[in-house]
Amino acid sequence: MNAAVRGPQSAQWQQVLARSTAAFAAGAGFNLGFAPYGWWPLALLAPAALFALIRGLPPRRAAWTGAAFGVGLFAFGTYWLYTCLHVFGLVPVWLTLVLQAVFVAALSLYLAALCYLSNRFWLKPGAVRDWLVLPALWVLLEWLRGWLLSGFPWLSVGYAMIDSPLAGWAPVLGVYGVTWAAVVISAAVNVTFMPAMSLAKRALGVAAAAALFIVPLLLPHDWTRAVGQPLAIAAVQGAVPQDQKWQAKNRELTLQRYLRLTGEAWGAQLIIWPEAALPALSTDLQDYLHALKQQGQAHHADFAIGLVDYRPESKLYFNGILVLGDAGDGWYYKRHLVPFGEYFPVPAFVRSWLRLMSLPYDDFTAGSPRQPILTAAGQKLGLTICFEDAFGSQQLDTLRQATLLINVTNNAWYGDSTAPHQHLQIARMRALEAGRFEVRAANDGITALIDPHGRVVARVAQFQEDVLRAKAQPMTGLTPYARFGNYPVVLATLLLLAFAVWRRRSA
Repeated sequence: MNAAVRGPQSAQWQQVLARSTAAFAAGAGFNLGFAPYGWWPLALLAPAALFALIRGLPPRRAAWTGAAFGVGLFAFGTYWLYTCLHVFGLVPVWLTLVLQAVFVAALSLYLAALCYLSNRFWLKPGAVRDWLVLPALWVLLEWLRGWLLSGFPWLSVGYAMIDSPLAGWAPVLGVYGVTWAAVVISAAVNVTFMPAMSLAKRALGVAAAAALFIVPLLLPHDWTRAVGQPLAIAAVQGAVPQDQKWQAKNRELTLQRYLRLTGEAWGAQLIIWPEAALPALSTDLQDYLHALKQQGQAHHADFAIGLVDYRPESKLYFNGILVLGDAGDGWYYKRHLVPFGEYFPVPAFVRSWLRLMSLPYDDFTAGSPRQPILTAAGQKLGLTICFEDAFGSQQLDTLRQATLLINVTNNAWYGDSTAPHQHLQIARMRALEAGRFEVRAANDGITALIDPHGRVVARVAQFQEDVLRAKAQPMTGLTPYARFGNYPVVLATLLLLAFAVWRRRSA
C-alpha cells in the first residue's frame, strides 16, 4: 500500500523537477535575447516556453515553475553584481552571495506571481487566458518591478526588442508597450504549437504575430523634428580602473589625464565627462574647475562634468553633473539613487556593523524631483546619471524643453560583463522613446552617440582612454510616449484584466 502511494508521489515529484528544470533553462536562455548577444527571437520563445510549461498546472506548482524561470533569468542576468559588490565594493564573499541570492529570489517572485495568478483564476485554456491575461499580467508585473521598492527595470522584455521590428512601438507606447507586443507574440507562439489546436486558432496566432510586427513599420518614424544646426560634441572616456580610481597616489594622474584628453576634444561645442570622473569632491577642485572653464571659453566649448558635490554647511553629498558654460554654471543632482549602492536604508546599528566591516556607509542625497533644465552650447540638456537612465517615465518632465539627452555613467563597477552592453541597450530605448539624440559618456565604456531611432551612430572601444567626437542634431517636439508616459499601457492592462475577471464571473 505504501509503495503504491509512493509510486504516484515519486512520479509527481519527477514531473515537478522536470518542469522546474525546463523553466530554469528557459529563463537562463532568455538572457541571450539581450545585449551583447542580441538574439531577440529567444526573448519571444522563452515566455512561450514558460506559458507551455504552466498550462494545466495547479496554482502552487505553476508558481514554483515561474520561480524557477525567474531564477534562471535573474541569476544569469545579474551575475555581474558579484563583481560590483565583492571585487570592487570589497563586500565579503559570503555576504555578496547572500545578497545576490536574496535579490534573485525577490525578482523571481514576480514571475511566480504571474504563474500563480493566471492558474489560480484562469486555469482553463482559452482565448481570454492566452491573449488577454498572460500578456497583461506580464506587462503589469514588469511595470511594478520597475518602480516598487525603488525598482529594478533591468531585463525587461522590451529592451531585447530594440533591434527588432517591434521597436517601432517604443515612441508610441514606451518600453512596456514593446513588452506587451512581444509577450502577445509569445502567447501566439504558444497557441500555434499547442497540441490539438484547431487550424483556425493556429491561423489566428500567426495573423496576430504578423500584425504586431507589421503595424510598427506603418507608423510614423519621425515624431520629432530638428531644431538649429548639428552640434559638435565630444565625450571623454578616461578608462580609469575602478580599483585604482580613488587611491590618493593616482589622484593627480587622473586629473591630468582628463585635461590631456580634453585637449583632444577642442573644436567641440559641448564636452562631456563621465560620472564622478574626478576622484575628489567639488569643494577640493575649485581652482582646477575655474581653469578648465577658462580653457573652454578660449576654445568656445561648454562642459557637462560628472562630479561628486559636497555641501560643507549641511554635510550632504550629491552625485551630480556640473555644467560649465557661457549661459551660466549649474548642477544637476541624481534623483534616483541605487539602494545599498548610493544610500543605505538601514537602521543605525546596521550602519555601525558596516563601519566595523570596513564597508561604505555614507549616503548620497537624492536630488529634487523637479530641477531646472540646464543649458550648455545653446541646448537644453536632459541629464541623467548612470542607473536612472533605466527609468524612462522619470525623464518625461524634461522632454518638453530638452533638445539633447546626456547620460554620464561609470560602468567600471561591472568589469568586463554583460552589464555595460545592456546599459547601452537601455539608453538606446530612451533615445527612441524620446525621439532625441543621446550622448553617453562612460568611464571605461560604452561611450556612444545614439540617434532618435535608437541606433548607435558612433562609439569608442571599451576599456580604452579615448574621446568620442561626433555631430548630434538637436531635436524638439514630443513623441506620443513623451506626452502620455506609461499611463496608456498600464491602464490598458488593468482594463484587460478587469474584462477577464468579468468574463470569468459571468461564465
